[in-house]
Amino acid sequence: MLLAGLRTRQRVSELMDDPAIDPVEHRRALVALARLNRFSNSVGVLWPAIARLARQLQRPVRVLDVATGSGDLPRKLLHRAARARLTLEVAACDLSHTAIAEASREPSAVRFFIHDAVHQPLPTGFDVATCSLFLHHLSEDEAVTLFANMENAARHLILVNDLARSRFNYCAVWVASHLLTRSRIVRFDGPASIRSAFTPKEALDLATRAGLDGATVQSKFPCRFLLSWRRA
Repeated sequence: MLLAGLRTRQRVSELMDDPAIDPVEHRRALVALARLNRFSNSVGVLWPAIARLARQLQRPVRVLDVATGSGDLPRKLLHRAARARLTLEVAACDLSHTAIAEASREPSAVRFFIHDAVHQPLPTGFDVATCSLFLHHLSEDEAVTLFANMENAARHLILVNDLARSRFNYCAVWVASHLLTRSRIVRFDGPASIRSAFTPKEALDLATRAGLDGATVQSKFPCRFLLSWRRA
């Protein structure tokens, strides 16, 4: 019955979204999510488009990562850029004080700051705005607002990397959440995220509602899609 229900989106309140979440449990969950990002090569989903833009512009590219969590992805983008001899200037924001504190524990050239990317306009002047594994936390109207805020922040490119809702992905995420982490939060939130996730087509429709005409979406292994929009 549960898998049959995945035909339609069912928003599930995730433990990570609880304002009263224990900070220690929250930090453990952030570490576990970073491990899952490594396993699923999330940085590899974002990097190719950013690298292409950097080579086209032939100058340092300013990147803003929205809802960054522990900040593992922006740090990895900097590592990829250094290996490719490209220059990125990266900032990253999150609503959670605990997440920004965890992200800031490791020395990095990334500038981390607290910000509500849905209810407040994002700072401007960036070339690229990225967002990973946050879209499924939002209502449809909030997702449209997020897309519009990212469009205002980015002069060239928007990249949204998120989970895709399907029966297979629900089972795969359940297994990965139990094999790769002991965090009770991630073990609950992982499968719940799939139930709350959009399909690629649904995400594309929301981007169109936000005015991102010409956006494209690609399925990415495992269990992900990448929505891309390039300013004409």
